[in-house]
Amino acid sequence: MTELSRTYKRTKRNLLKNRFLFEELVKRDFSHKYKGTFLGMGWSIMAPLLQLLVLKIVFTEFFGRSTPHFTIYLFSGVTVMNYYREATNNGMTSLVSNSSILTKIKVPKYLFLLSRNVSALVNYLIILVVYFVFCAMDHINFHANFVMLIFPVMCLLIMNIGVGMVLSALYVFFRDMTYLYSIFLMILNYLSAIFYTVDRFSPKVQRMFLANPVYVIIRYFRLLVIDGVVPSLQYHALCAGYALFFLILGSIFYKSLNNKFAYYF
Repeated sequence: MTELSRTYKRTKRNLLKNRFLFEELVKRDFSHKYKGTFLGMGWSIMAPLLQLLVLKIVFTEFFGRSTPHFTIYLFSGVTVMNYYREATNNGMTSLVSNSSILTKIKVPKYLFLLSRNVSALVNYLIILVVYFVFCAMDHINFHANFVMLIFPVMCLLIMNIGVGMVLSALYVFFRDMTYLYSIFLMILNYLSAIFYTVDRFSPKVQRMFLANPVYVIIRYFRLLVIDGVVPSLQYHALCAGYALFFLILGSIFYKSLNNKFAYYF
């Protein structure tokens, strides 16, 4: 933890030192996503809504008849999964796509990864506003505990940064990572119980779902928003544990390979 604390302080100093560059990178990453499109930022809302509509039409007949607030059940999974996918996919290419800058200017390489994650977070926060509108339309009872949703969002942000560090480091050396990771995301999507419920499985299999950190975050949303239940302290520890594990793993990856990146750009 001492090493993690030192890393945090060093990162904070570098962010403050390169604050202007970091802000410009976030603006660039966010605007570049919608450059040349007709709807612009409107696609942040339209894309998940269209995906939700398709899933609702297709799967309501099979899974949604006995599931309370099935639209919100679906939306909780779709938004979390889309945020994870966008943040990690963009993070994976953050070093290579900015290689022309990195080879000319001496700046901390992780600034480009962090800017991609902040851009994805802003996009996700916009979607959350629409998510809460749907909650109101579906007669979800809003309560003070909704503020606790900040916790899983922060855990997911930290986890995305850690996973992005691993992926971006690997992508520098192995460009096949984009294809391999797309297959992994497809499998992860089906294993995250987005459009089906896990109560149809045995208790043992249900516990196995907790080995999937994305599902853990999705379930947190569903427990708090749909069931009105605050997850246990153990569940909070599980969320935080996944976030810290991937952050530490990513930091080790970055630190061990940092000096070799320039030779492969």
